[in-house]
Amino acid sequence: MQEMKGFSEPQTNNELVRGHRERLRAKFRRGGAEALADYEMLELVLFRSIPRRDTKPLAKRLIAVFGSFSEVLNASPARLREISGIGEATITDFQVVKAASQMIVSSKIRERPLLSSWSAVLDYCTAVMAYEEREQFRILFLDKKNKLICDEVQHTGTVDHTPVYPREVVKRALELSATAIIMVHNHPSGDPTPSKADIEMTRKVDEVSASLGITVHDHIIIGRDGHTSLKGQQYF
Repeated sequence: MQEMKGFSEPQTNNELVRGHRERLRAKFRRGGAEALADYEMLELVLFRSIPRRDTKPLAKRLIAVFGSFSEVLNASPARLREISGIGEATITDFQVVKAASQMIVSSKIRERPLLSSWSAVLDYCTAVMAYEEREQFRILFLDKKNKLICDEVQHTGTVDHTPVYPREVVKRALELSATAIIMVHNHPSGDPTPSKADIEMTRKVDEVSASLGITVHDHIIIGRDGHTSLKGQQYF
């Protein structure tokens, strides 16, 4: 039988999925991440672990549950497992992307004196702390040229409290021969406004440090909604 002019076979579901994926990749190549919605960026990550299924509904569901691309990547494995369609391969891919982004921002604060790259310090602290579900207290220990000696999480607390002991902070600085420190902690609520306890603890650490020749450059509070510099706000 002669083929009907203008007639073509309907596309299979696999062909539709492949076509959509190629169009999305092309859109990314043309305009980068700024040209894509959060759920589209998430689809590009999901393509690796879910090779033959339409990932758009899953990507949109993840954004609806967690709020943004960043919040999805920073969600705990336990919470991700609650989402139908998310398996261990996908969780691992999310963790790889998150770790890669943290390595990139981390390298920027190790290459030069920290006080000359303050925006990189804030980017790094936001990347590693803003989406933590519990409070963390982190210290960046610096040498006399204000280059990073090491970065340590000193304490992890509850959703709204982390115990900090000024003498422990100073003791660790002396062990590392640090001449300056930057203290950082996160507020899981998202609001970086310092509490009265945050301010009092900062002043105590500054007082003890100064008596031993250690400078406290700042205490930064990181939240999903921004950050607060206690030095900038003249709390100490």
